[in-house]
Amino acid sequence: MKQLFATTSRGFEELLKVELTELGAQEAKVVQGGVHYQADDETLYRTLLWSRLASRILFPLIETKIYSDLDLYAAVSGFNWLAQFDERVTFFVDFNGTNQEIRHTQFGAMRVKDGIVDYFERQGKTRPDVDKIQPDVRIHAYLNRENLVISLDLSGEALHLRGYREDAGQAPLRETLAAAIVMRSGWQAGSPLVDPMCGSGTLLIEAAQMEAKIAPQLYRLHWGFDFWKGHNQSAWEKVKNEAIELAEEKQREIQPHFYGFDLDHRVLKKAQRNAQNAGVSHLIKWQQSDVAALKNPHLNEVGTVICNPPYGERLGTTPALIALYSVIGQRLKKEFCGWNVSVFSSESTLLDCLRMRASRQFKAKNGPLDCVQKNYQVSERKSDEITAENELEFNRTSEVVTDFANRLQKNIKKISKWAKQQGLDAYRLYDADLPEYNLAVDRYADYIVVQEYAAPKNIDENKARQRLLDAVTATLHVTGVETNKLILKVRQKQKGTNQYEKLANKGEYFYVNEYGVQLWVNLTDYLDTGLFLDHRLTRKMIGELAKGKDFLNLFAYTGSATVHAALGGAKSTTTVDMSNTYLNWAEQNLILNDIEGKQHKLIQADCLQWLEKCDRQFDLIFVDPPTFSNSKRMDESWDVQRDHVKLMSNLKRVLSNNGTIVFSNNKRGFKMNLVALEELGLSAVEISHKTLPLDFERNKQIHNCWMIQHI
Repeated sequence: MKQLFATTSRGFEELLKVELTELGAQEAKVVQGGVHYQADDETLYRTLLWSRLASRILFPLIETKIYSDLDLYAAVSGFNWLAQFDERVTFFVDFNGTNQEIRHTQFGAMRVKDGIVDYFERQGKTRPDVDKIQPDVRIHAYLNRENLVISLDLSGEALHLRGYREDAGQAPLRETLAAAIVMRSGWQAGSPLVDPMCGSGTLLIEAAQMEAKIAPQLYRLHWGFDFWKGHNQSAWEKVKNEAIELAEEKQREIQPHFYGFDLDHRVLKKAQRNAQNAGVSHLIKWQQSDVAALKNPHLNEVGTVICNPPYGERLGTTPALIALYSVIGQRLKKEFCGWNVSVFSSESTLLDCLRMRASRQFKAKNGPLDCVQKNYQVSERKSDEITAENELEFNRTSEVVTDFANRLQKNIKKISKWAKQQGLDAYRLYDADLPEYNLAVDRYADYIVVQEYAAPKNIDENKARQRLLDAVTATLHVTGVETNKLILKVRQKQKGTNQYEKLANKGEYFYVNEYGVQLWVNLTDYLDTGLFLDHRLTRKMIGELAKGKDFLNLFAYTGSATVHAALGGAKSTTTVDMSNTYLNWAEQNLILNDIEGKQHKLIQADCLQWLEKCDRQFDLIFVDPPTFSNSKRMDESWDVQRDHVKLMSNLKRVLSNNGTIVFSNNKRGFKMNLVALEELGLSAVEISHKTLPLDFERNKQIHNCWMIQHI
């Protein structure tokens, strides 16, 4: 009997133990990452050929303790490698694990390689060559603290490589993971199996091979034991011939009851080729179909629906995913009454959108992602009852979610009518009205932007995530917006180092109307959209004050105030901002409104430095500085509370005798130093209440605004 070790993904060890035992393995013992077991030659080959869960099957050769790289070299160079393979073969070393002495796996692999080739040289043999691509022999070394295990990898290539998959769609499942999902799904061989989003077909192919008794490695051409001196060719041929005969016998018995659906016809063609390579193409029926139109293809028998829907890492994909999972749940309850359902996802909260109660769940890893597989039993009810349930689906959420939806609906009714009368395409619909839902909902023409304010550290992350998903679901439901037109963002305090950081690079711009002015917005590429909605009335006021005046816009952002001033009849405009990106944006805003001429200047500069050197005067100045900035592009940090008096001193110098400064900032609790301003010869009147539009009336501290003039 040989001592062997089968590796597998974490979480599958117990499943693998059962599988190996059924294949004849003895003394199977689970450890993290695999199963130790004993096997005679036939059982060894049977586990290699038939295991659907093992990643590799290793034959340990050396087990020892090492305390230095010299110990490692000595252990390897002192082993009788000629008893395992001769010098004519190529080999490669996989090294896993480090300790204080062996700190890099590449170094560990090099020392093992050195030990092997030096051993052959001492025996008077030629040095065997290393082949990184397709070696004849693969050596596996594992180091855990001082414990070293060096094994012969009898698999060769990893066992998840079945050989049938030529190509795959996006984010394909590893075959061993797919097999585990099928095993855990509750599906019984002989019953129908449906995958409504089958992609390259891996789940269905693995299941079909299980039912057809096709060994997963039946078509493998190269093995790790091909050049092993311990290889028992007669035992191997016996096991393989048994597998071939069993597959041929079973093929004649099975009726096709596997169904794969996908919206992408190109991926379906790949799935068909994969199934053909796997020997199960005659068992699976493929159909191009949207999951939203999913129909039960096997009405006369209860079966299992198995699914691995998309799950996004980027937050921006969430609205579409919420809608997708909701639709999947609705179609399952409408079309598959009494069926079993098993869904695999990295987002447990997305699975909640199915609105189904799981009977079992399993944890698993898909590469680096922590995932969960949940099994459900669809209730047996008439279709009209299911339809009624779907109509009430949204109302089944918690009372708090319903409160959010009701508030949003109420706000829409009030604000949308007002916005239409005002000629506004962009406005706020919800602004953290309820403490449980600390987010903002803005409309930009046909788009909705949901901005989640960063949750306090004492709020449970999972609870905050669930509330966000609930709120997005409610927003989609109440507004009726298409999922691809709902943008989701998370707002955090912006510091100088990341205030201009890009979130994406889609370059999708469109314009919105504001009191007859057209302004470009971008909802995806930056945290802000290019238009501060709370300053809408401020911009309108600037337009009304600007006629015949020289206008200066400092910290101009995308120049929206400049556009209002120019259209209001300003004699000249000067727009200053440190960001070239935003200045280009401002230029496009001017062009969009047919504003051109040398009298409209755009200047890229540190606003504070530029102001100190400015030698001309302006009749109207708008300055809306950040609350705080320590950008590397500025010589000094900026704090609006600390530095506003110095700013006013410089502004006074460039303000004409009858000129006006409109000063604004977003610092909560900002206190204008009126005494210091008076000493400068300036008077300030707060006009915040006049610049707060209807859609921001609940948030009276969103900005403060002042009108400042010479005394």
